Amino acid sequence: MVNDDKLHCAPIGPTPHRVLDVGAGTGIWCIDMGDEYPSAEIIGVDISANMPTWLPPNVRFEIADVEDPWTYGTPFDYIHSRYMAGSIKDWPELMGQCFNHVKPGGWVEFQDFDIDYYSQDGSLTPNHALRIWLTAACSAEEITGRTLRPGKYLERWMREAGFQHVEVIKSPLPLGLWPKNKKLKKIGLFNWTQLWEGLQGMSLRLFMDALGWQREQLEVLLMQVREDLKDPTIHALFDV
Repeated sequence: MVNDDKLHCAPIGPTPHRVLDVGAGTGIWCIDMGDEYPSAEIIGVDISANMPTWLPPNVRFEIADVEDPWTYGTPFDYIHSRYMAGSIKDWPELMGQCFNHVKPGGWVEFQDFDIDYYSQDGSLTPNHALRIWLTAACSAEEITGRTLRPGKYLERWMREAGFQHVEVIKSPLPLGLWPKNKKLKKIGLFNWTQLWEGLQGMSLRLFMDALGWQREQLEVLLMQVREDLKDPTIHALFDV
């Protein structure tokens, strides 16, 4: 929806031959790309096996850590990665892997979040539980060597890796149903649902293992975060 229903922003042309999806997740992007470009070989890589078994004939998946050395013998026309916030320890090294495995004249596209909730009208303050939770979560991620805010560094990392013709598209995303625009309201609902349903699962390891919180202490904060999420007067956003 953010990309106006396009599978990609890069101008890859009508007939790419080899496409790599870094961090394929459930594999749905690869499947849609396989249907959209039937002549292309689509490879999706992820560290966990969450992919379906019924696939277009031109799509396949590999179980691997994308931060391990890549061993592909043939370069790719297009390399795609989306929403790896909190997953990668060495982003510059990953960018270098992409640079070394894309064809001259090919394209690499990273879409990722800068998970730093803010408001344009001052309705979200540092004293809200939502901001307190996020600040602590980001600190915990940094202890693990990862970041929840890769989006704002993507351009620098890509240029340092050697890429040329780098274009940045920055889109603010609402969190919640507060926008008046119907499309933004729906995007806000999806974002709200992801956070509401995944809040505890995203928090347990970060807060208890990395920060040493007690379970009861964490549950009190999560209860307060949910109260903020239910508050329609808080107009929270973050950027992709």
